[in-house]
Amino acid sequence: MKKSIFTLLCLGVAATALAKDIKKVVFTTTPIMHCESCENKIKGNLRFEKGIKEITTSIENQRVFVTYDADKNTEEKIQKAFEKFGYKAQKVDNAEQSSKEEDKKQ
Repeated sequence: MKKSIFTLLCLGVAATALAKDIKKVVFTTTPIMHCESCENKIKGNLRFEKGIKEITTSIENQRVFVTYDADKNTEEKIQKAFEKFGYKAQKVDNAEQSSKEEDKKQ
């Protein structure tokens, strides 16, 4: 009985310690992405930034979607990382993003 309670307690502590704060942010870039080469340049360079989990791009919508570990990186640092390879990134606000999605549906 004591062993099972101790084991459950240890598992609970381990699960809490391993929990990560994963966040998503959306950027638009200058100069604009106009080809697959641009996408590959962005993905290839951002993947080396600390805490980056996933990078998805959309040429059609001119968006870069970044999923990252907030314990290891911040939106501001990721935004500055674009400058290392010749792009300027601007965060897309949630209101702006949702209005563009609504326009696309209509």
